[in-house]
Amino acid sequence: MQKKDLWYQSWFDTPFYHQLYKHRDKAEAERFMTNLIRFLDLPKRSKILDLPCGKGRHSVFLNKLGYRVFGADLSEKSISAAKNFENENLSFFIHDMLKPLPAKYDAVLNLFTSFGYFDEENNIAVLKNFVNALNPFGIIVIDFLNIQKVRNNLVPEEVVRRDAIDFKISRSIDNNNLTKRIQFDTEGRSYEFEEHLKCIDLNKFKEMGETAGLKIKHTFGDYDLNSYDEENSERLIIIFE
Repeated sequence: MQKKDLWYQSWFDTPFYHQLYKHRDKAEAERFMTNLIRFLDLPKRSKILDLPCGKGRHSVFLNKLGYRVFGADLSEKSISAAKNFENENLSFFIHDMLKPLPAKYDAVLNLFTSFGYFDEENNIAVLKNFVNALNPFGIIVIDFLNIQKVRNNLVPEEVVRRDAIDFKISRSIDNNNLTKRIQFDTEGRSYEFEEHLKCIDLNKFKEMGETAGLKIKHTFGDYDLNSYDEENSERLIIIFE
């Protein structure tokens, strides 16, 4: 069992994490980024931070659209893989989002449910780090799950097969914390990891954003940027200014 407070360091740095979530693919990332950039209407050459960036699927596409993109992630293995795509206007670096950022950006993107890993104080600290890294009139985008729909449709147990591995997944919500336990056997070894996420709804995001000096300007409910509906939307995508 991995330590709870370090779950994201151990799990995200394994090849099994990428194997389990490989259905969240390049095509999905490109569709979302195309729709988002069209809506934001960011000038070309704007500086965009993708944090955390994983292996860079969003960053690489944003760079192809003509932006200066900086991808950051805590995972050394992910950054090592992403660096293969670097060019004059695309770079990657290791960074812990609990720490202040080293530069200023026109947009900070936090995608694929990469928020809510910590207690409320530290989640707000992350938002403040984002704010402090913004140029004037900069924006922050947070792509989170729709916690109300998750609560209403929680799947307590399932088995997900990826290649030759059966991932046994259990989910529970306790004290406003969503826990996903992932167990599997491969190559003669048994593994168990956990994911922990704070259950943050739109009202809580509004409250935390205001504490960090932000205001919600727009919300969307999926990667096609349809309107957010608390009961039915798959995602909660928030644009802060």
